[in-house]
Amino acid sequence: MVAAGRHAPVPPRYLRPDLAADVVVADDATTIPIIDFQRLLLVDPEESARLHAACQDWGFFQLINHGVPDDVMEAMKASIQSFFALPAEAKQQYRQQAGQLEGYGQLFVVSEDQKLDWADVLYLNTQPPEHRNLSFWPAGESFRQTLDTYSAAVKHVADRLLGAMYMNLGLQLSIMDMDPERGAGIQSVRMNYYPPCAEAADKVLGFSPHSDSDLLTLVLQVNQLQGLQIKRPPDGGGAWAWLPVTPLQGAFVVNVGDVLEIFTNGRYRSVEHRALVNAHTERLSIAAFHSPSIHATIGPLPELLGDQEVPKYKTLDHQSFITLFFSAKLQGKSFLERMKKLS
Repeated sequence: MVAAGRHAPVPPRYLRPDLAADVVVADDATTIPIIDFQRLLLVDPEESARLHAACQDWGFFQLINHGVPDDVMEAMKASIQSFFALPAEAKQQYRQQAGQLEGYGQLFVVSEDQKLDWADVLYLNTQPPEHRNLSFWPAGESFRQTLDTYSAAVKHVADRLLGAMYMNLGLQLSIMDMDPERGAGIQSVRMNYYPPCAEAADKVLGFSPHSDSDLLTLVLQVNQLQGLQIKRPPDGGGAWAWLPVTPLQGAFVVNVGDVLEIFTNGRYRSVEHRALVNAHTERLSIAAFHSPSIHATIGPLPELLGDQEVPKYKTLDHQSFITLFFSAKLQGKSFLERMKKLS
């Protein structure tokens, strides 16, 4: 449809006229926290405190000095741009199959009448290597080797970030020795392509409002085009508002996922976010999702609850948790609400 012409009419199934009523923060001075990864590794008390506050109060931050080499990130960006620039029939070789999450297409489409996102995605299981289905990986050693190197480097960062977070919570887990039942045992990567929408950029969404189902998500912007927005509570009353996030060059935008909110019994919180599209320029991003082992139990950690605190969330096995999350359309934090225990 996009290739057919920049002024082709947008099908009604993509249009969301209610977007006009949304409040968006216009104050450029309001920004999400910035965390220096190298200072965290040195267990700098001020940086650790900043991380703790970011996880409690924001659920989002930008991570600088993370150590992933520039050439690794640039190669990943180039690979994604090359894939989405392929003709439609070439990309369809990797299309999602019925009942599968992996592959090229869209996620969370559960009915014929729901609104669709103005985006294409390539979703792949990346770590550990034995979880990969290479039939969905674009052919050619260049793409596969690039994604293998990139995903391993990002998971290394995520493991250590989670270690620093758990230390902040008083859990005695080494930064260098994460428990796969509670740390980033598995990783998947979603590569996002948001084409321009000249006719109705203000009436479509690249990604519907949602919170992530994982422990921790690390997002790399392929081009420095603003599009991510996070939902913030009102200051002193008024309506909730969407805050645009301006990505820093070379940084990861990191957010807390639902599993980490559940593990911490609400101490750290996942935050609703969405993606907008641009009227004239395509936007691309790479989101790496980090979750516990598929054999993990998802529920508040007993070590944090102690003898007095009441669990706010249900406990269930990880496979059931994933199945529930992907079986419904994206709708804010409605999934996490279903995970809460009845009082």
